[in-house]
Amino acid sequence: MTQTLLLLPGDGIGPEVCAEVRKIASALTNDLKIDEKIYGGASYDAHGAPLTDETLQAALEADAVLMGACGGPQWAKVPRHLRPEAALLGLRKEMQVYANLRPALCFDALADASSLKREVVAGLDIMIVRELTGGVYFGEPRGIDDMPDGQRRGYDTQVYTTSEIERVSRVAFELARGRRNKVTSAEKSNVMESGVLWREVVTDLHAREYADVELEHMLADNAAMQLVRRPTQFDVLVTDNLFGDILSDAAAQLTGSLGMLPSAALGDAGKPGLYEPIHGSAPDIAGQGIANPLAAILSFEMALRWSLDRADIADRLYAAVIKALEDGARTRDIGGQLTTAQMGDAVLKALG
Repeated sequence: MTQTLLLLPGDGIGPEVCAEVRKIASALTNDLKIDEKIYGGASYDAHGAPLTDETLQAALEADAVLMGACGGPQWAKVPRHLRPEAALLGLRKEMQVYANLRPALCFDALADASSLKREVVAGLDIMIVRELTGGVYFGEPRGIDDMPDGQRRGYDTQVYTTSEIERVSRVAFELARGRRNKVTSAEKSNVMESGVLWREVVTDLHAREYADVELEHMLADNAAMQLVRRPTQFDVLVTDNLFGDILSDAAAQLTGSLGMLPSAALGDAGKPGLYEPIHGSAPDIAGQGIANPLAAILSFEMALRWSLDRADIADRLYAAVIKALEDGARTRDIGGQLTTAQMGDAVLKALG
């Protein structure tokens, strides 16, 4: 049966790196239909909205959705609900993708590109599981109020329910069983009521269903310190939306380049997953053809594995990326001079 991959190239370097995904997907498979829609700033410019009903419907009907980054300074003064980033939040909410998988891998060929010493990051392989559709980014009430004394007050609300914490924690425990069998749960139970609930729910779920998996609890600020101090101690790290946003970016930089790292956002079985490189739209280099496409390519690898049920092809693609790096293929951000297209060609060559 033909499956559909929806490409949403986005803004900035998004179209450039997504073009390499299309090239590689076409070479790897002959029965994958690739559809394409605009979203983010490009959609706002064309349609007055960052996410149209047509694009959202296409995403809901696809088997997997792969996005480029969205946003840029030209949309900074657009009302918040119409900014490019609103499209991303809208997709996550409507697709009900609550578990964000963000691997932090240090490829041996790039260990010296990390900001930390090789001996600290060599062999790094962390899977961060970030809750994606709850917490402070979606909690109510929120707003900015004018106060009687002339000041202004801004506020956001951190809210989690038992079921929201359980479902993302279950993803983390299941992943750990296929890895090194350890889960670290990060929160701020020392100062936040939502953190107290988070720790209680994770502890209870572990006792009921996952006692065979090692579980440790860690305060989120300590987790940030430990990522820099001894990152290889982590296997699967599960945390809420806000802390996951911060900790996954910190872990990403340990690997040598944001341009290397993919992500997946998954919901319940049978629903399409949402995949994207974790880097931004990089407007400073957009249009120059020098962006690193590997994060987007590896996001496609995750789509093959998690949504399209094509682990054999995913294995081939992952091995090709490693071989291309070992053979010296580099873009500027990882110490080389290859263009975006040349890097994609290097992966194609490694595929054989």
